[in-house]
Amino acid sequence: MIILGIESTAHTFGVGIVTDKEEIIANSKDSYSSTEGGMIPDQVVDHHKNVADTILQKALKEAAVTWDTIDFIAYSAGPGLDPCLWFGYNFAKELAQKYNQKLIGVNHPAAHLSIGKVWNNANNPVYLYVSGVNTQIIVEEGGKYRVLGETLDIGLGNMLDKLGRMMGLGFPAGPQLEQAAKKGNYVELPYAVKGMDVSFSGILTKVQQLYERKKATKEDLCFSVQETCFAMLAEVVERGMAHTGKKELILVGGVGANKRFCEMLNIFEEKAVWGHWSETALAG
Repeated sequence: MIILGIESTAHTFGVGIVTDKEEIIANSKDSYSSTEGGMIPDQVVDHHKNVADTILQKALKEAAVTWDTIDFIAYSAGPGLDPCLWFGYNFAKELAQKYNQKLIGVNHPAAHLSIGKVWNNANNPVYLYVSGVNTQIIVEEGGKYRVLGETLDIGLGNMLDKLGRMMGLGFPAGPQLEQAAKKGNYVELPYAVKGMDVSFSGILTKVQQLYERKKATKEDLCFSVQETCFAMLAEVVERGMAHTGKKELILVGGVGANKRFCEMLNIFEEKAVWGHWSETALAG
């Protein structure tokens, strides 16, 4: 069985092709970026329209498949940016009608979790899901997902993008912020952990005040944001693993591409009593 999937939840348009043997035979994508202004939905949709056909053909060529061998077409059914979701749905629908294929809607967060589990061959993990909107510690119990903790205000990815716009780092801000942080020193920021939950809005406000009043450099603030926010998440996920007794940790979501984040979780793992943690960082 071969399934072609279309991703269009936010700034990335992607086409992936997988088999029922859990093989990824194509993963083609292109992401919207800007020097300022963040994600402007109409501009993101225009980007998706411009690259969709090219990305599709690239994926088909990479997988070396034809429409006769594809069994299903899947698409991101949400949550996500509404205009982007509609474009992805209509693009998938047109393909399904043209090639007489069955159309399947996929839940975006659930896909992140299940892909992470399959890719890492995990058994019963704790998920640390950190993307633009989502910042959650999740476990699976009785065939259902249970949220152990989450952000009380904004997702970490969105917080970092807001910080990037303020500092003129462009969109997406994560890679530029990570590079700037390598040249920085620590400045004390609020550390907002409340049980299993975290809060980032106060950190963002403090950073904005320090930056606008020129009391800290861009590099120092980027470094301090990473160290503070990543430490907060390491604390709550460690508490979640201790509470559940689970021995596997999977990091999913775009923020998981940050190497310092992964390094801090590795340090936490080395001092923990459980065996290991698995990491996969997926765009979107």
